[in-house]
Amino acid sequence: MSFLDNLENNLKALESRDQGGMEDHRQRNANKARSLAAAPWADLLKQSPWTQTLFRDVTRAGHQRRTKVGLIWIGTTLRLEARGHRLELRPGSDGITAVFVDDGVESRSVAADLDSPPSALIDLWMPVLDAQKRLDDERAAQAQSEGEIVAD
Repeated sequence: MSFLDNLENNLKALESRDQGGMEDHRQRNANKARSLAAAPWADLLKQSPWTQTLFRDVTRAGHQRRTKVGLIWIGTTLRLEARGHRLELRPGSDGITAVFVDDGVESRSVAADLDSPPSALIDLWMPVLDAQKRLDDERAAQAQSEGEIVAD
């Protein structure tokens, strides 16, 4: 390889690395801007009495169904988990979005209204958990009956 070919290859490599660096810089700036826009909503979600009421009411609703509901803060996102299903409250620049996640796939999302009782949101999520509980109970009964047949 000649000196000029080597120089040209080095310049091309530098240009491609710089373009990737610029893209990373743009992406970091966009993430920072989103975080700054969502910050007031995140603070409101963490400090609101609505959230405490949500904790209390969703725990009661789960207890009535003999289902443990896990409450987890991941950064600014509040995640409620039960029976393999999640309800995530995600602050954004235009408010808080409640995202329903079933088996790792987002099934739907609705705007969370902190001015209305959290029971409306709980009432949307609990039928999903009820259906999952029925499926789990049916599978358990089937496994038990198959176990009894094998044991006889």
